[in-house]
Amino acid sequence: MKDEHNKDRENDENLYKAFLKETKQEFTSTYSLSEDEQRKIVKDGRNTARITNIMISLAILLLILPIMTLFTYMYYGFGGKANNLIDVAAKTIYVTEPNMSLEEIEIEDDIGFFSMRLLFDVYKRIGKEDYKAGDYDIYFALDKPSFPKKNYFLERPLVEIPSVETETLLHPKALIPFNPQEEWNMLNGLPDGSVAEVYVSLSDLMEPDDLKKIMPAETELRWFAVNTGMEEGQTDKEGVPITPIGYPAQIDTTTWSPFNGREQSNEEVFMDILALLEKNEDVAEKVARAKSLEIKDRRAYLRENGIQIYGAVITGPTPELRKLEQIKEIRAMKVGEVKLWNWK
Repeated sequence: MKDEHNKDRENDENLYKAFLKETKQEFTSTYSLSEDEQRKIVKDGRNTARITNIMISLAILLLILPIMTLFTYMYYGFGGKANNLIDVAAKTIYVTEPNMSLEEIEIEDDIGFFSMRLLFDVYKRIGKEDYKAGDYDIYFALDKPSFPKKNYFLERPLVEIPSVETETLLHPKALIPFNPQEEWNMLNGLPDGSVAEVYVSLSDLMEPDDLKKIMPAETELRWFAVNTGMEEGQTDKEGVPITPIGYPAQIDTTTWSPFNGREQSNEEVFMDILALLEKNEDVAEKVARAKSLEIKDRRAYLRENGIQIYGAVITGPTPELRKLEQIKEIRAMKVGEVKLWNWK
């Protein structure tokens, strides 16, 4: 009995092993993969992993970009930093560019990642009309400006890199780097039916009101070049050329202009602007043509000595401007922009 039981048990085990072997062979033949199929599975897995990594990276970037943008807006918005940079750039133009103005309401600011761009147009008054003189594009990396990209639409723009030899407004004791008679001849050769802009240099320092009294009736003073104690030498202590600083001679009735005459005289506004530029001189020197402004020393001189002028920008009908040659207080003249008659 026992032998028969063991024999049956052995037969059952053999049958089970045969079943397992047959099942394994059937499974292998049914589900085994070729080498190409295995490669395809590995490749698909690799692509899936790559796509997953890309999606995760994009998700992280999509989270970071809004945070960076928010930080940039907070940086420029906190404490009015953006408005201060705009204010400094605009007011630098008024006091360093003769007979130049801008419409501050039209200044565009474009805030990017940790940066801001200012875009604005500048204008010149020639005769009775304001003409677009050019446009500025200033890039700020946080609060550090780059040199502006300037595009001028003028026939006789002032040089971009000033020097003693290219100056148009000159202190009474400074050498004249051009032939004054040639400039008078040029003015005399312009058509009577035109208006022009001229830069005049005086024989002596004068009070602004005294210059106004001797101007031909049908002309308009546009900008005063102010003596700050450095114009005779025309360079700073290191020998870097400086250019005139000054202020508009006329009240600007546009509400956004700092020289609108509502609360302060133009002279007072000029001094306030110099105080602002002294605190932001690195920005002002990038915006201005002159790369040395020496605002601190010039402000100190003006506080001690008051405002006197040594030159001015004048506009009007060409026949009226020719009368300037007979005014003994005018030492030299240089012709600026010329337009067709618009004197009303």
